[in-house]
Amino acid sequence: MIALDVAIKDKYYANSDLVVLKEIQFSVKPGEFVAIIGPSGSGKTTLLNMISGLEEATEQTLLCNGKPLNGGKAFPLGYVFQQPRLMPWLTVNENIQLVLPTTQETIIKTLLAQVGLAGKGDYYPKQLSGGMQRRVAIARAFAVNPELILLDEPFNSLDAPTASTLRLLLADLCKSRGSTVVFVTHDLSEAINLADRIIFMSHSPSSIIHQTTVDLPKPRTESGSNELAWQAKLMNQYPQILSGSLCTD
Repeated sequence: MIALDVAIKDKYYANSDLVVLKEIQFSVKPGEFVAIIGPSGSGKTTLLNMISGLEEATEQTLLCNGKPLNGGKAFPLGYVFQQPRLMPWLTVNENIQLVLPTTQETIIKTLLAQVGLAGKGDYYPKQLSGGMQRRVAIARAFAVNPELILLDEPFNSLDAPTASTLRLLLADLCKSRGSTVVFVTHDLSEAINLADRIIFMSHSPSSIIHQTTVDLPKPRTESGSNELAWQAKLMNQYPQILSGSLCTD
């Protein structure tokens, strides 16, 4: 299992003096599911991209099991983006095969069955609904048997029933694989439903303003009484936290 240690002194966008992230420091335990919440433009995607190696992280500290992360190349890493990012000219099978070093027909078939897309391997993305495309993206991320999963608002813009179904699917896959998870979302209810711990970020230049353990037993129920009570308690204590502030005024 993967343990993750992140320490970012400051992060600037290329060719800009604008600070995006400042004094970000947190750790993720092996097998832990951590959600990150912050206002739009607070650098959450940039943070995930730095962990994955898609964004330059020179002079920052990113460690995997105590060793330099090196862009995630030293271990299997899965990334589910805000958009499915499927190649439209490739079939579902071919889109998943892209991340695999050799032909793995059995693995792909099993994954598609797990995400509810059995028999859809020869379909093209344009033949699938938005929710089905997200399922393909999740299957692709898990195809490499990832030790670390990064998710960037993967259920954004989906209707509520579809998003709920995919959250259950994601929770089951993460539990069965024992993956360490860093999950970016704007939806506090979603974070409470899935995460072991939630990290709250400020507006840009973004820093961590609060961390809290979701001390509710799993599996959880969306909009269940315990979950709603936990959320109400947090929001009563920090009514501006979703806007990136701990101020109570």
